[in-house]
Amino acid sequence: MLSTRCLSRATSRAPHPPQFTRAITRHSRPLPRARAIPHPYAQRRQQHFVRSVATVTVLFATGATWQWMNGNKIFGEVHAEEPPSQEEQNLKFEEQRRQALSEEDNRNIISSQHLQVQKSWENPGVYAWGSNSGRVVAPDSQETFIKTPRRIPFFDNILLRDIKLDRNFAAAIDEHGDLLQWGVAFAKDVTQPTRTLQGKNLKSLAISRDRIIALSSSGDVYSLPVSREEQMTGPKPPASSSWIPFWGSTTNNISYRIRTPENLSRGEKVTSISSGLEHALMLTSSGRVFSFASGSQDFPSRGQLGVPGLTWESRPQGAFDMAHEILTLKGFPITHIATGDNHSLVSDAAGRAFSFGDNSSGQLGFEFDAEAAHIDAPSLLPTQRLYAGSAQQAAVTNVFAGGNTSFLTIEAAKPNPTAPTPSQTTRVQADTWAFGFGLTGQLATGRWTHTQATPVKVPTFSGLFEYDEPANRVIPIRLAYMSIGTTHAAAVLDNVASVAVSPAARKSHALTPNDTNWGRDIVFWGNNEFYQLGTGKRSNAPTPTYINPLDQKAEDERSAGITGVAKAKRDREKEMHRFQITPKQRVKVAALGGRTVDMEQKVECGRGVSAVYSAV
Repeated sequence: MLSTRCLSRATSRAPHPPQFTRAITRHSRPLPRARAIPHPYAQRRQQHFVRSVATVTVLFATGATWQWMNGNKIFGEVHAEEPPSQEEQNLKFEEQRRQALSEEDNRNIISSQHLQVQKSWENPGVYAWGSNSGRVVAPDSQETFIKTPRRIPFFDNILLRDIKLDRNFAAAIDEHGDLLQWGVAFAKDVTQPTRTLQGKNLKSLAISRDRIIALSSSGDVYSLPVSREEQMTGPKPPASSSWIPFWGSTTNNISYRIRTPENLSRGEKVTSISSGLEHALMLTSSGRVFSFASGSQDFPSRGQLGVPGLTWESRPQGAFDMAHEILTLKGFPITHIATGDNHSLVSDAAGRAFSFGDNSSGQLGFEFDAEAAHIDAPSLLPTQRLYAGSAQQAAVTNVFAGGNTSFLTIEAAKPNPTAPTPSQTTRVQADTWAFGFGLTGQLATGRWTHTQATPVKVPTFSGLFEYDEPANRVIPIRLAYMSIGTTHAAAVLDNVASVAVSPAARKSHALTPNDTNWGRDIVFWGNNEFYQLGTGKRSNAPTPTYINPLDQKAEDERSAGITGVAKAKRDREKEMHRFQITPKQRVKVAALGGRTVDMEQKVECGRGVSAVYSAV
């Protein structure tokens, strides 16, 4: 459709074409009657002229009608385009950001990650996502899936010591050391976390198929059923007095077993626990490892207890879930333990790793043998072979396991003759190795592998370095820890989590207006059938990937007051604003009555579910 300006120019300024002018001039003079014979070319020009005039008239009438119907003027003065002003000619690369209201607000504007850290301090709580078939990640909702992180309102402004998740039940320990449970496997009619085992000063948890294993600060290990009905009807321990009023009688109403090893030496206590579907490991302060049956349905039968020849038929007299010391590991001071569904890994202070249990997917780090599908005695992993030909000495620093997968973190180093001081004669390289089942991407190697018996390096977490400003040198980026679910996992990197600009601030640990807290990098990978990766999509991820910030509303508020080019730039960079998990720091929390606490955020991957919680 032509505009009014175009139509005006066409009718008032455009001259007639030359052929039209000649035709008009020629026929304006009358010819003598005797010679009044129409010229054929003149007749055609006249017809062409008439059609042209009719066409222009129709276009003008149509344009005028359209303008009239839309309430615009039909006629107006025709002007040339006005040149742009000097202000418009100046290029605007980015508009000035809004004025900061305070030093803290200035840091929020500078860094999206700093804002996340600030919000995690101001609003402690639990975010959960994934399968909600068991009313675990959203206890008060009937939704089948929670596709992106969502807060559980019950835990708002509550700090936790630990949390463990299954699709049908979950358990947590609050900052007072009491156990909370929820989910349909606990009680179908309960929609909120409920306190069960109290007054034991619990500090960490592990879960099997149908039981909860809890470790107290004093080193006592408790095993209790998931079901509230079994807790009420099952055998209860003898009554015991408690120095905390009214708590002794409450705990005696809960059915539980004490699984603390009986033959501990003086001063020795259990410091760590880990559980698979049917078995659990206990690590003591002396580096000894004990195992026991942690489930009620089936006795461990795949060698995951680490005791050669131990079966249901050959077990010693006593309770079926009594603790057994793994004597094969005597002489190796164990520092870390990990359990998958049906296999176990341990590492010692000298950097050695051992594995035992089910090896059907190569999760023990050895080639699968159909005639010996499992190994019932701890077997040394040849980790030095992974660095053959590199002149590096390798030492295992930690082990992780879940489902049918296993991970090792290894530090390798070789002499550096060009180092200026003897303390810098070695350059440490931190690597992560994976093995086991990886058909849904849970090995994090970028490949879909059914069986991976030989450990393969995970590129995302291997050979990373960063510059440490206070130390004035390049340091390796290690893994802080990993949380391995049944088919998916998460890893938190131990990267430098704050940027202090001024030397005085770095020395005093006090923030200046431009100093920022970045948080630690956290990534997720593996199976995403129940949206447990938190990406909002259902596709599996064979390589570690970032997710969006947990509190997207705060991200949107951060952009308030920004317009024009700056806003467009912020929108383009929105996908770059990733979730950064808050490291441990001593802070004053207004939501907790102004108390000063040492808190951090932690991640937990379970069976088709994930959570991030505020931990002490």
